[in-house]
Amino acid sequence: MARVTLQDVTKRYGDTVAVDRVSAEIADGEFVTLLGPSGCGKTTTLRMIAGLVELTSGHIRFDDQLMDNVPTHKRNIGLAFQSHALFPHMSVAKNIAFGLTNRRAPRAEVQAKVEEMLDMIEMTGMGDRMPSQLSGGQQQRVALARMLATDPRVLLFDEPLSALDRNLRDTLKYSILELQRRTKKTAIYVTHDQSEAFAISDRIMVMNQGRVEQAGTQLDIYLRPETEFVANFVGDNNTLQGTVRAIEPGTDGIREVVVDCSGMTVRAIAPADLAAGDAVSVFVRPEHIEVLPDGSREGQDGVLRGKIVQLVFEGPTLRMTIDADGVPLHVSVSGTERLALLDQANASVWVELRNPSVVKNPPAV
Repeated sequence: MARVTLQDVTKRYGDTVAVDRVSAEIADGEFVTLLGPSGCGKTTTLRMIAGLVELTSGHIRFDDQLMDNVPTHKRNIGLAFQSHALFPHMSVAKNIAFGLTNRRAPRAEVQAKVEEMLDMIEMTGMGDRMPSQLSGGQQQRVALARMLATDPRVLLFDEPLSALDRNLRDTLKYSILELQRRTKKTAIYVTHDQSEAFAISDRIMVMNQGRVEQAGTQLDIYLRPETEFVANFVGDNNTLQGTVRAIEPGTDGIREVVVDCSGMTVRAIAPADLAAGDAVSVFVRPEHIEVLPDGSREGQDGVLRGKIVQLVFEGPTLRMTIDADGVPLHVSVSGTERLALLDQANASVWVELRNPSVVKNPPAV
């Protein structure tokens, strides 16, 4: 296991900056996911950690060991890619043993490790099978076992499940998490799939245009986005424009921002960079908008009136679009309430915006 430190890591290809001064500290045994759209720099960052791509500038350390010029085969890392890359002419056991055999480990040690890995991936007794006799999920588990057999310091995953169907991805992402938890290895995982990132990560680093926009827990990223990109990239959001009226002390010593927004007052946890008079964007998740039974809360913070202009029944949820004085609000309703609202097309309703987040708007150019 190892602590991984990135210090101003940068990669340029001519005039193109693929990764721009990324700094991060990944704790020993932590599972961190690099999440972002295609071309954001997440895979290049992972490949620099692996030694497959040379740094333009910056430094990478495993614990206190500088890794900048250490070749990939001497970094003692495990790599998992989109392709399983199993040797088709070798049995499952020989595939798992490949790294140890190359290191000339004693035969008894190799056999013991292969049996241990087969048990770990729940494929005991299948060591003699060939890759062509395995399902896609089994092949991916064998690839993981081969990676773990050499006892790497750091596990690196480059979208290992992207080539699999949805049901198999949902199963295997938890297998990967379980293996990481059992081995207590430091893991860095690259994906553009938000559900994967939220399901298995200790922390998520959201990347955009070569930079880390925000790093934090799932709750941090989802409920307290720090930039407009993170708010719009992660999940669905409603965006309203407003102006900061005041910053006030809230409960438990947490500052609250009071925002004049679309004819109402909205309160939220205040980011550190806000001051009265700032132009801001207010973000509210569709599931955090409550449809009220009547107008008894009129005038309260975050309450406004609108008209239902669209209803889409999706089974577990009812998706609604509400026109609030020209501002479209997307609302997601679950539970039995969704059934009661099915015949309310074109009805006027009151809604309450809950758990909003606020981001300071960039200065006008």
